[in-house]
Amino acid sequence: MRTIGGFEIDSFDSLRLPYLLLRDSAGRVGGGVRLLPSTGPTMTRDIFSRLLEGRSAPEEPSFWESSRFALDLPSSAPRGNGSIAVGTYELLAGMIEFGLSRRLRHIVTVADSRMERILRRAGWPLARIGPPQAIGTTRTVADLSDVSYESLAAILHNGLGGPVLWAPVLG
Repeated sequence: MRTIGGFEIDSFDSLRLPYLLLRDSAGRVGGGVRLLPSTGPTMTRDIFSRLLEGRSAPEEPSFWESSRFALDLPSSAPRGNGSIAVGTYELLAGMIEFGLSRRLRHIVTVADSRMERILRRAGWPLARIGPPQAIGTTRTVADLSDVSYESLAAILHNGLGGPVLWAPVLG
């Protein structure tokens, strides 16, 4: 990984992968997440394979991977259930909507244990692929997140009025 012009760049950025961006009413970006198809290079397989406990990484069209989930919201940003930022719920709903539009069944997420707790509190069903591992100073896990209308309903139940993706993304 390297930094160019203040931006962290890794080898996956050259693949021209989809990003979902969280934008406010003025168009400012407040967060985002990158999505990778499991049929190509993935962080789970190529960087964090030890999190799989000797199993093979998912490699089929109905599994994708999320990475670079990030938010940069003011402390005054609205909060939903569990004191989680509404922006978090919007990005999670966007991931599920993206997945449903592509007939995905699961999204694999490599995250630190704090992010895993947020995903659980948000109501998105997770299944650990293997036990947490120390990567540097961080306890890291790989989880399978369910992509379904039930999962979407659980996330939307946290104060979101309906779909969050802009129509061209779904097309």
